[in-house]
Amino acid sequence: MYLNCHTYYSLRYGTFSEIELLELAKENNVDALVLTDINNTSACLNFIRKAKEFNIKPVIGIDFRNGNDQLFVGIAKNNEGFKELNQFLSYHSENDIELPDVPTKTLGNCYLVYPFEKVLQLEKNEFKPNEFIGVSIEELKKLRFSKLLNLKNKLVVQQQVTIRNKRDFNAHRLLRSIDKNCLLSKLDKSEECLATDKMHQKESLEDAFKDFTFILNNTKKILDSCTIDFSFGNERVSQNLKLYTDSSKTDFKLLESLCFKNLNKRYTDPTNEVLKRLDTELHTIKTLGFVSFFLINYDIVNYAKSKGYFHVGRGSGANSIVAYIIGITDVDPIELDLYFERFINPFRASPPDFDIDFSWKDRDDVTAYIFKRFNHTALMATYNTFKYRAVVRELGKVFGLPKEEIDKLSKGNYRQSDLDELSQLVLRYGKLIEGFPNYLSVHSAGIIILDKPVHYYSATDLPPKGFPTVQFDMIIAEDVGIFKFDILGQRGLAKIKDALEIIKTNRPEVNDIDITNVEAFKTDKNINQLLKTGGAIGAYYVESPAMRGLMQQLQTEDYLGLVAASSIIRPGVSGSGMKDEYIRRHRNPEKRKDAHPILLQIMPETYGVMVYQEDVLKVANQFADLTLGEADILRRGMSGKYRSRKEFLEVEQKFISNCRNKGFEDDLIFEVWNQIKSFAGYAFAKGHSASYAVESYQSLFLKCYYPLEFMTAVLNNGGGFYSTEHYLHEAKQQGAKICLPCINRSDHPNRLIGSSIYLGFGYLKNLETYTIQRILSNRQLFGDYKSLDDFIDRVSISIEQLTILIRINAFRFTKKHKTELLWQAIFKLNAQGSKTKQDQLFKIQHKKFELPKLKTNWIEDAYDEMELLGFPLCNYFNLVSEKIHGGITASEMKNHIGENVIIYGSLVTTRFNRTSQGKLMRLSTFIDQEGKYFDAVHFSNIVDKFPINGLGVYMCYGSIKDRFGFYSMVIVSSKKMGIISDPRNASLKHLKSI
Repeated sequence: MYLNCHTYYSLRYGTFSEIELLELAKENNVDALVLTDINNTSACLNFIRKAKEFNIKPVIGIDFRNGNDQLFVGIAKNNEGFKELNQFLSYHSENDIELPDVPTKTLGNCYLVYPFEKVLQLEKNEFKPNEFIGVSIEELKKLRFSKLLNLKNKLVVQQQVTIRNKRDFNAHRLLRSIDKNCLLSKLDKSEECLATDKMHQKESLEDAFKDFTFILNNTKKILDSCTIDFSFGNERVSQNLKLYTDSSKTDFKLLESLCFKNLNKRYTDPTNEVLKRLDTELHTIKTLGFVSFFLINYDIVNYAKSKGYFHVGRGSGANSIVAYIIGITDVDPIELDLYFERFINPFRASPPDFDIDFSWKDRDDVTAYIFKRFNHTALMATYNTFKYRAVVRELGKVFGLPKEEIDKLSKGNYRQSDLDELSQLVLRYGKLIEGFPNYLSVHSAGIIILDKPVHYYSATDLPPKGFPTVQFDMIIAEDVGIFKFDILGQRGLAKIKDALEIIKTNRPEVNDIDITNVEAFKTDKNINQLLKTGGAIGAYYVESPAMRGLMQQLQTEDYLGLVAASSIIRPGVSGSGMKDEYIRRHRNPEKRKDAHPILLQIMPETYGVMVYQEDVLKVANQFADLTLGEADILRRGMSGKYRSRKEFLEVEQKFISNCRNKGFEDDLIFEVWNQIKSFAGYAFAKGHSASYAVESYQSLFLKCYYPLEFMTAVLNNGGGFYSTEHYLHEAKQQGAKICLPCINRSDHPNRLIGSSIYLGFGYLKNLETYTIQRILSNRQLFGDYKSLDDFIDRVSISIEQLTILIRINAFRFTKKHKTELLWQAIFKLNAQGSKTKQDQLFKIQHKKFELPKLKTNWIEDAYDEMELLGFPLCNYFNLVSEKIHGGITASEMKNHIGENVIIYGSLVTTRFNRTSQGKLMRLSTFIDQEGKYFDAVHFSNIVDKFPINGLGVYMCYGSIKDRFGFYSMVIVSSKKMGIISDPRNASLKHLKSI
């Protein structure tokens, strides 16, 4: 009898989940109810999926409101009605149009319930067959004396359900205050639900309406006439676009022809193994109905290639020979012995994952193409939830606590006994609201391409990306048979593409580079030496301190080694201890016999250690005798999304039971099981790692043979793991001369001329975009600037903007010192900051000023650079004011293992991490006075005693550790060295004292 129920997807309004709503209905003997979240359909599909478990009939709809003003409740009679409601809501939300009091569009497959008070307010007298008046228990008193009582066949129960108890009501009011950004005491009553908006026992509800049984009968008729159905779980069918052409037969012929047309491009002399694998895959793809999925991905990649866009195809689909042959991926599954069943198997209900990366510059165009090329397309949503610290801050503001108190509570810096009542309420309700959805966002990559209109499944919003976005996430999508296409943007591909363009400009003598010739790169000793020695700075995915350290520990010097390293570095493998075990067995072949014989037989390439996602499938199938279908449930469960689901827990029990029946000891069983659990969705499929490795080799080729062009491209694409300053250091190490921005040589991005990198104007923090555009367009039209006078004549600029350019020494071609140029600029321009609105018609005659010689030094220049660029071009060691004495260099660490020594290091990067006990530790990377790297760790006992306070030179004192031939320091103490002060500050102090 409940036609108007909310969950917490009525954002910042509802107080419990759709599962808790079903539990509440079960407790109250309610056997049918309608989920109607406010302007939202996020919970609908999961509500329908889970209702069967509670033996409750699910009906869905939408509570249409402008703000908190309830207009009407739309209830779907059937799936078509749900589509109509979604279309109606989406039109208004996408176009930012207020909802009308009465729908302007016929919603023939829906029931519309107008609140009793709204009908009185609108003085609505005429009702269509599908329109009704909703009455709550509280409103029955008014109904007795209302003329609406005469409309007996139009009255239904509308007992809104938003809260369960007083605690929910309090949480609701807090959420409303957060939403309205006001103090709880200032929250308007009109923004709240009523304290009576709760569910009653079925019998109690019937008793309340005992004098109005016709209302109960009308309500029951509505519920009985509604039927909504989506196939879920084992019954689900794919909702994706089923046909790429006009029939499944034509689709398969097209896929088959593409494979045989491109076969010789991948395999010049295909072996029986290749042909057999191809035939098996094609048969399986056809049997499981995934042909169109492959063709759509092929279409997307083919469009990108036609536009000259680079791409990387990865995910479990990278294990597919079909995907390799038709060009979706560039990983040879035969060469790498990729496990076919990880990519696809007869028990798998969902198609393989294809994560297709494009340059961040090209991705939007590819996305636009997909929306233009295919009907029924939308972006996937994701839910941004309230995080504990953030919600504590919000609640602190709602209660009016002072900032100091809010900071203390959010950081956990308090003793429970010291907290007053308000602070305790903040913490209590912070725990309650933690995890509630806060707002809908766009999934980082997911696009859905459906057989039916998108609104058959969900309402859509139009976020800033400009593409319609559904209101459910990928987990619910998969449950209903909607499988996303992952289109991602990354900077690594842009670096490669831009580097090739820079090579053409800077080194015209170089013939066209075949960047796809990865087979040659894999065996190039010079490239592999970069991996082995940690020289991969700038190369996508392999440049981080952890990855560079791992490759030095493994002594990685080939493609297969890099593929393994790409997965070993992931938290699932690393956190379980399997990373260290793999390194140990890799470095010491005699240790491989420590592996259990069955595990070694299953995974000989990784020495019996689980490294890749498919290892879980192999172990589950061959070690625990699970079917491939059951093993796939484990594989999905590793992501954590399904870990609590019944089917995953059942497979866990079967894994243990099967192993015991095979005679394995519990110690071994649980050791293997805990390794599987530890993956937690972080391990990569082998093909996925191999795809990353291909891109890494392309970057490393450029880094090895065209380092300056490559580093310029890295800088122009926002860098990567490190700061701009550090990439400039790396460019210097490769032989580049770093030049400050120059009026006649620089562009908005960095520009390489010969071996000189001219920093781009874009680095100058306060230089306006329009100023840069005027400088560059005038230079392009009329040539280089001849002098400061010439520049002032040609470019409309204020004294403030010109001062930035002079202080960064952008006019150094004039051979005049910048202090002299600054005085000239002040004399020549209006010192009050006015600027010419248009170009001068005639060239004016400039006065010449004789200025005294002004003393300056390089320290002042360094401070100007730090202020204007954010970093100095000089070495930080040159700025140290204290005496540096003693200490060793990074290259000498191997001679002092176990000893406490001093190393002076300039900070490159630092980050916090947590120990297995949850304590805070710090990991830092430095460069020594020779420009060589070393890593240091502050363990939890000293992390607060010796903090890292920004960039600069640190005296690091600690013990040298050797980990598989990789040397690092465990900090005992550290101290940031002082730097020389700006001499201009001393001059100012002197002037003030006169």
